[in-house]
Amino acid sequence: MTRRVLAAAGLAALAVETADLVTRGALTLDVGMGRRLQELGPTTWTIAAPRELVFELIESPYRRTPHAMREKLQVWEQGADMALAAHVTTVGRRRVTTVETVRFERPERIHFRVVRGPVPHVSESFALAETDAVTELTWHGELGTDFGYLGELWGARVARAWAHAVAESIAAVKAVAERQTRPRGA
Repeated sequence: MTRRVLAAAGLAALAVETADLVTRGALTLDVGMGRRLQELGPTTWTIAAPRELVFELIESPYRRTPHAMREKLQVWEQGADMALAAHVTTVGRRRVTTVETVRFERPERIHFRVVRGPVPHVSESFALAETDAVTELTWHGELGTDFGYLGELWGARVARAWAHAVAESIAAVKAVAERQTRPRGA
């Protein structure tokens, strides 16, 4: 009886540790079994700044990460139009790390694809359109989970946190872009 109790306790501890690793993005389970996709967005922000400036503000941390962002963004590799970067986000009390490719199509689109994270599939893009020095920034993508309905429930939680993190990032970009665009003394 003691061996069974110890085995059950060991399996329970392993399950808890595995769940924690998945939640933090340190372990991605990608088995392709029961894959369910959920739409992210679309969400559009209007930014009173030129498209080129908005694009530059989103792209620049991947080219040269400011000291203040180094705990949230670590660029592992970069090329002329692409970067591989780890993004660290706090969700509740947990630090979640995703590793993503970021591809730049200046000045109209930025694509992100998750390589490692709390779900096996995320693909998203930011489209930038400009009219009269005002930028319409539209975020759209999809999030995929495995394990059917249970994975879909997990995916819904991740999608809410993901959308919140995106909204916070774009709010910061919007504030800086509009501040830089305002005439001096206004």
